[in-house]
Amino acid sequence: MNAVDGSGSNSADASRPSEGSDQGGDVIGRVGASAAREEADGQSETALGKRPAEEDDGGSAGQSDTHAGRYGGGVGSRREAREAALGLLYEAEAKGVEPASVLAELPVKPASFTLALVVGVGKHQAQVDSYIRSHARGWKLERMPAVDRAVLRLAIYELLHEPDIPTATVISEAVELAKRFSTDESGRFVNGMLSSIAKSVRS
Repeated sequence: MNAVDGSGSNSADASRPSEGSDQGGDVIGRVGASAAREEADGQSETALGKRPAEEDDGGSAGQSDTHAGRYGGGVGSRREAREAALGLLYEAEAKGVEPASVLAELPVKPASFTLALVVGVGKHQAQVDSYIRSHARGWKLERMPAVDRAVLRLAIYELLHEPDIPTATVISEAVELAKRFSTDESGRFVNGMLSSIAKSVRS
């Protein structure tokens, strides 16, 4: 799957998910804390069940997250970290609390990359949301499906504040999360949005 292509580079032309279509959102809300605990404990299965075999080796060549960076971990652990962070951010929004409050309720501290993502998004959410608003022309942030908002926030935070992670990796991983927990249409929307934002923040 080639998540970054010319057809999705302009946010104005990106396919937009149906308003309020939070397919998978209730699932993320239920498993966010559980996924974070499992990830911290080093378990091979997430709260959603056993990970498909193709995800274990990083998926498409050249776009999987093979860069360990300062947080350590391989492809699987970084992908699981994003999945756990997505669940925690969704849970925080559903409860109307800061992401830090959800983290404080966890009985086990999540892995370092999950922690960095959740804390980072919470700390820089105003900045992150400003990029979503400016690039989602004709599409209000508040009317986006909550899952799509959370995925975009995660990825934009990475684009802005995790420069050691390749742009293609950030976008590819975000598209996979959107397709897995929302819809294929959401995956196309996220791809178009992030491709456009990446041009302005990483050029």
